[in-house]
Amino acid sequence: MGRRKKEPRSVHREKIAAAASTLFMEKGIAAASMDDIAKAAGYSKATLYVYFENKEEIVGILVLNSMKKLYDYIASALVQSETTKDRYDSICRGLIQYQEEFPFYFKMVLDKINIDFESHAYLPEEKETYQIGEEINEKLKEFIRSGIEKGELRNDLEIMPTIYHFWGMLSGIILLAASKEEYIKKTTGLSKIQFLNQGFQMLYRSITRGGNGYE
Repeated sequence: MGRRKKEPRSVHREKIAAAASTLFMEKGIAAASMDDIAKAAGYSKATLYVYFENKEEIVGILVLNSMKKLYDYIASALVQSETTKDRYDSICRGLIQYQEEFPFYFKMVLDKINIDFESHAYLPEEKETYQIGEEINEKLKEFIRSGIEKGELRNDLEIMPTIYHFWGMLSGIILLAASKEEYIKKTTGLSKIQFLNQGFQMLYRSITRGGNGYE
């Protein structure tokens, strides 16, 4: 315990969060108790409560950290290329990488964020996660506006509905490819990456001028 007291608080929180992340992937969030988390992290339950008030706070930290990663992937994708098609391809690759690195949290960041800002009944991490989500949406708005201005995307697109539709469709394709890889290969003859690329191309054509963004 003496050694732990000398370490910064952030170090303990990171250790506990890392142990909880592994435990959540193995057992699921609902089945993992604070006792389980304490044992996995090598802390007593009492010490665990020094660094986290409850399990929800730990989950909030993990989702926030993964959301920051998602923002980094998307922001990086948008600066790596110039054409709308190349930027779109980079976004898709970033989402695949994110899902592979954070499979457990990929679905969680797509869940409904329901924060009552007036009542203040939310964790600081939840508010920051919401704000990062808004920043991601701003990046995607810029991507779509730029594509329209360049004449590469349809000029009748409604930006926010398009963003939400694509979140749903892209995430659905990625999750399906991850969970049904062998079945897809058996029934279609397509590898995981071939299946993903085919789906990404179909979606991109739906928003391009003339629908032939992948001629």
